[in-house]
Amino acid sequence: MTHFMNSKEDIVTEAIDGAITASGGALSRLDGYPHIRVVLRSDWDRSKVALVSGGGSGHEPAHAGFVGRGMLTAAICGDVFASPSVDAVLAGILAVTGPAGCLLIVKNYTGDRLNFGLAAERARAFGHKVSMVVVDDDIALPDLPQARGVAGTLFVHKIAGALAERGADLETVTARAERVIAGTSSIGMSLDTCTVPGSPKEHRIPAGMAELGLGIHGEAGVEQIAYLGAREAVAAMAEKLSRSMRDTPHVALLNNLGGASVLEMSVLATELVRSDIGGRIGQLIGPASLMTSLDMRGFSVSVLAAEADDLDLLAAPSAARAWPGCVALQPAVVVPLPNGLMPIKAMPSPHAATRDFLVTCCNIMIAAEHDLNALDAKSGDGDTGSTLAGAARALLGAMDQLPLADHTQLYRAIGQELSQTMGGSSGVLLAIFFAAAGDASSSGLPMREALCAGLDRMQQIGGATLGDRTMVDALKPALDALDKGLAAAAVAARTGANHTATLTKAGAGRASYINAEQLAGHVDPGAEAVARLFEHLAA
Repeated sequence: MTHFMNSKEDIVTEAIDGAITASGGALSRLDGYPHIRVVLRSDWDRSKVALVSGGGSGHEPAHAGFVGRGMLTAAICGDVFASPSVDAVLAGILAVTGPAGCLLIVKNYTGDRLNFGLAAERARAFGHKVSMVVVDDDIALPDLPQARGVAGTLFVHKIAGALAERGADLETVTARAERVIAGTSSIGMSLDTCTVPGSPKEHRIPAGMAELGLGIHGEAGVEQIAYLGAREAVAAMAEKLSRSMRDTPHVALLNNLGGASVLEMSVLATELVRSDIGGRIGQLIGPASLMTSLDMRGFSVSVLAAEADDLDLLAAPSAARAWPGCVALQPAVVVPLPNGLMPIKAMPSPHAATRDFLVTCCNIMIAAEHDLNALDAKSGDGDTGSTLAGAARALLGAMDQLPLADHTQLYRAIGQELSQTMGGSSGVLLAIFFAAAGDASSSGLPMREALCAGLDRMQQIGGATLGDRTMVDALKPALDALDKGLAAAAVAARTGANHTATLTKAGAGRASYINAEQLAGHVDPGAEAVARLFEHLAA
């Protein structure tokens, strides 16, 4: 994979420079590039206990993103996934430590423990008060004698940092950090491995599988499990976490390992609260990218059995740019729709033949979902099939509420249902189509003429005409030929749909933003949907 970098040798130093530039003066660095890479608080006066952490780069925003009042005083940055040197750690300690002393917060990896530990010994030889805590929150490998330190480290940064900011002495800050570590558990899951700059990607996780308990450096997890969805993924992690959780309220930290979208992380937040451990979670940090693993397509959950004073410290203000805050979980508030938006629905009425016809139409759209998505991916965003299938499923679910015996009201009811359940412009346009067809039917027009009137209204508002490479290219010829029977309409729809593959410029819709080379030879997915519908009905 290609990365946005100039060279793998310079990526860390240039990233640090970028973070400092973007801090607005809040962050500084020590001299000594490239061997000494230490990010500091610009406002630090050595009057309180200093907090120093760090490790390999590639976990951004950790650790430099958490340097600021109320959290870290300095972050020591190593190469990607590599511990910083003893000299770099010592430089950071000497730069920030005053009479109150310094606490080193170290994740439990051999290189970090050794390098930070030796630097601490050398700093003590200079007469500085230095203590060190080791975070070992990963519960993925229960038999491992040295559990790894992962995203639960952020609990320690925030609670110890807020306590130090309030003027607590080194012994008090250290004791609190140790208590937080003892009460913290974390586990991660990913759908793919990360890509280290300048190195080939390891394809370890097969399609359809997720790796549970992998490390933040891409280390293999405890097991690979079938990936069935977000709910099952969170449930598998919750089951592991529950074994180490106490029967007290917990704070959860939902961490993006780097490659999950904001949309996905919000879904995971929902599932975490709904999971078996959701009832024991009273506060939430995230979802956010906090301690990442480059571009790993995964997430981690950390839980802390927090006492009241811990919650107070977690809620304390911090100037660290990457800290997202800690919020108390509250039941979702649902506000009623404003007057005028609550739909007035017609009385349901049964009609077996109409019901069978609509069910058939819906099933045709559902069966075409995959094919239409694949076709749309060539000229749009790949969701036409899902949009139509979703609307069809919603219509099937509402079938018992429809006025099936009154076609005039049925057109309007279908339009109303589509306006509420079908996304995108196609949902709006089809809602207009059926609403206008209902209006035409109420004036006495038969079905074909009512549908033609609906199409005219849809074209007036949507602006699409024949040749614009939309569903109109199949729908208008089909409706024009419908008085000759379904077979003729199906042929007309297929001819119109196939013609769209010869059109290299779209006059409407997302395809209008696509160049000619991408459009050539591909049928418009909306027109294809219309053609398939008529072909199946005519069969």
